[in-house]
Amino acid sequence: MSTAAAHDAHDHGPASGLSRWIFTTNHKDIGTLYLLFSLLMFFVGGAMAMVIRAELFQPGLQFVNPMFFNTMTTMHALIMIFGAVMPAFVGLANWLIPIMLGAPDMALPRMNNWSFWILPFAFTMLLSTLFMDGGGPAGGWTLYPPLVLQTGDAFPFVIFSIHMMGLSSIMGAINVVVTILNMRAPGMTLMKMPLFVWTWLITAYLLIAVMPVLAGAVTMLLTDKFFGTSFFSAAGGGDPVMFQHIFWFFGHPEVYILILPAFGIVSQIIPTFARKPLFGYSSMVYATASIAFLSFLVWAHHMFTVGMPLAGELFFMYATMLIAVPTGVKVFNWVSTMWKGSMTFETPMLFALGFVFMFTIGGFSGLMLAIAPVDFQYHDTYFVVAHFHYVLVTGAIYAIMAGAYYWLPKWTGNMYNETLGKWHFWLSTIFVNVLFFPQHFLGLAGMPRRIPDYSIQFTEFNVISSLGGFAFGLTQLLFAYIVISTIRGGKKATDQVWEGAEGLEWTLPSPPPYHSFTTAPVIK
Repeated sequence: MSTAAAHDAHDHGPASGLSRWIFTTNHKDIGTLYLLFSLLMFFVGGAMAMVIRAELFQPGLQFVNPMFFNTMTTMHALIMIFGAVMPAFVGLANWLIPIMLGAPDMALPRMNNWSFWILPFAFTMLLSTLFMDGGGPAGGWTLYPPLVLQTGDAFPFVIFSIHMMGLSSIMGAINVVVTILNMRAPGMTLMKMPLFVWTWLITAYLLIAVMPVLAGAVTMLLTDKFFGTSFFSAAGGGDPVMFQHIFWFFGHPEVYILILPAFGIVSQIIPTFARKPLFGYSSMVYATASIAFLSFLVWAHHMFTVGMPLAGELFFMYATMLIAVPTGVKVFNWVSTMWKGSMTFETPMLFALGFVFMFTIGGFSGLMLAIAPVDFQYHDTYFVVAHFHYVLVTGAIYAIMAGAYYWLPKWTGNMYNETLGKWHFWLSTIFVNVLFFPQHFLGLAGMPRRIPDYSIQFTEFNVISSLGGFAFGLTQLLFAYIVISTIRGGKKATDQVWEGAEGLEWTLPSPPPYHSFTTAPVIK
């Protein structure tokens, strides 16, 4: 049965209307559901960020009480990480991995359906905590005890929703691993897979390894609050710092879960618009695997200020500096791919280039944070906030947007409005830097994060930052408009939508195997 016929059998089954979307086992439909859910959560989480920036526009307490402010910082992070970035990557994986491998679908289609439909329930539960006595969770996204244990009635609902998110992630990751290892087309060896597939294979192993660690940590919080245990209570012989160790043993690999698929997307897009194969394919694969391995050895760099032994500080400092090496290899390879290429600057390429430049800024500030003696100054200041938003907004989210523009014509059959796409890129890039760059200076000057009020010398940079935030948020409405109008219609896309001088095909796999999007291999 050919791949196309297999897809048609899925597409034109008996289900129609709403039931098609509820019961679908088609990887394309499920990918679409993930991506649209992610877009919705992006705006919900973004609205919470607007509350934070409105409160910080001036010193003093303006709009919300401090407890609600803390709830907003906590919910903004949980929703953006588990509701926007991760589901977007899983949606891209669902859409693209079977097509890139020449497989008829994902390996476990019913589980695929389940892993998506858990998410709307998990996030409905998380958002419902805002309306409970005592308000939502207010312990920061890191959920540190004893602070988070002061959360009121919402606490068990928050923990349960996190369990559901983790369950969804683990099921999605298992599906990715099984699909990649068992369903490649004949002749598609591992070292011939497109890099997006490689980054997802490695990401999936990270997810399977660390999600149970988070589940264990939050379950221990639950038993501390309701069942009289004292894992993290010094009064009962426990240690709140132990929670930090367990949490960050999950949390550091998690930040690579949030960026590795972005590396894969950018590694597909840059070769296309540079009209050259990716430079150093195998070194990219090994660098990705190295990053994933090292991500388990650096967790306590989030904890330099807890009073760990000097030997511990040195170990985590050097291990963290080491992880910059494979990351640098990747940036070098992207730049080398563009070197002497016949480059054009369509919207996907603009977002990919924005990713390379600004992710690198985030990488450099991360290297600064890795140095233990100076981290004592930076820790828990706005410098850290600036660092991880450069990595996650201009890194992960820019890559997701690049991928959306790159593959939208493939998904919908329609071409998006290129002029509006470029407006979206330039406005986003200007405003995201107005939003986050001043926060480096605020942090170096000592402004603490997660605090609704601040000393008056920080006012000017906070005004600039907030204005950038509101403008960046409004600009994303343009993105939603472009996506929805492309889904609904527009100029028809051709097989060779990214045509250059040579009539370029959909992707330039690296190294090129015998198949591409336009000639799906036959599955016997």
